Amino acid sequence: MRTSAKLSRRQNIRYRIRAKIAGTAQKPRLSVFRSNADIYVQLIDDDNSATLASASSRDKDIAAQKGNKSEKSKLVGQAIARKAKDLGIETVVFDRGGNLYHGRVKQVAEGAREGGLVF
Repeated sequence: MRTSAKLSRRQNIRYRIRAKIAGTAQKPRLSVFRSNADIYVQLIDDDNSATLASASSRDKDIAAQKGNKSEKSKLVGQAIARKAKDLGIETVVFDRGGNLYHGRVKQVAEGAREGGLVF
């Protein structure tokens, strides 16, 4: 499969997912973006088009940790869970961003669940 075909397929999946889910201030959307090197997550309030909190594998405390990308992804999930708890958020809607629920995306979800988020 060519790269452009993969990207357009993933974009179509993203559109289908976003048509079904939306975040609010009380139950924001936990959006995951996975690049080849890093992973980024955001808590998004779609009603006000605002990002409430974010975390990534490029944050200084996570980037300084030893481990592979999958282990760092779990730390990113735990970091976003801590930030959500500080904001008083306990439940979120998970948006995998068109990626398969496998590998690093799954590790982010497991880390967020370990941190106390419910989705």
